[in-house]
Amino acid sequence: MLELYQAEGCPHSAKVREALTDLGLSYVIHNPRRPGEEDDDVRNEQTHRELTELGGRDAIPYLVDTDREEAHYESDEIVDYLETHYG
Repeated sequence: MLELYQAEGCPHSAKVREALTDLGLSYVIHNPRRPGEEDDDVRNEQTHRELTELGGRDAIPYLVDTDREEAHYESDEIVDYLETHYG
């Protein structure tokens, strides 16, 4: 399963969502920052805790591939990973 930690207004997250869609992949979205909030200090605390526990960083986008037991930050790295393994 692919899980994407992201924010709706983030252009880097949008790039990853577009790649997932273009490849026809199903995925689960987690939003550590509440949608529509300008202040990125406001978070969905549970999802934010999961993000930092899994990856060790407070950064998005963050993709977790539970089937391959891999995880990646940085939109370009994530897109390359998706194209390599699912393209």
